[in-house]
Parts: sequence; structure tokens; C-alpha cells
Amino acid sequence: MPSLFDPPPAIATSPTSVAAADSVAGSAQAMRQRVLRFIRETGGATCDEVERKLELMHQTASARIWELRKAGFIRDSGATRKTRSGRAAVVWQMVD
Repeated sequence: MPSLFDPPPAIATSPTSVAAADSVAGSAQAMRQRVLRFIRETGGATCDEVERKLELMHQTASARIWELRKAGFIRDSGATRKTRSGRAAVVWQMVD
């Protein structure tokens, strides 16, 4: 099972994917911890809320949420909230 300490994943056959993973390798663990702490402290958050509060680019926030979900730290709460664009987004919450 993946952990908070794993390097960010990359598609080995994609030079841009490998470059992107390499560029955040040193900070991915800390970003995951920040995202996880925010989700825990708020009782649940959308990717859009994570982006705004933690001042992360969408690609960065989305990737860290995907990694945390894959590692089993967070899950889809079944609830949604509106994003800045008015669209419904998944509210992510800590796994009990």
C-alpha cells in the first residue's frame, strides 16, 4: 500500500510525467501532509478548497489528493460542494 513517504508516481514511458514527478519529489511528502492536515481540520474539503486555502495549483492539489486516496488516507464522503465555477465537487474526508 502506498504511504505518505512514497515518491510521486510517474508514467515511465512519458518524459513529461517523469519530469513532473521529479520536480516535486522533494516536496511531495510535505504537501501531502499539509493537504491531509487541512482535510482533517476542516472535517472534509474539495480539491478547490484545498487549492484556495493552501495556495496550490490545481494540478498539484489534485495529484496530492489522488495519492492520499490511493494510499487509503482519505475517501469520497459521498457529499459534494460547489466550486468557484459553480460545479459540484467531491468532498474528501479522512478514513476512520
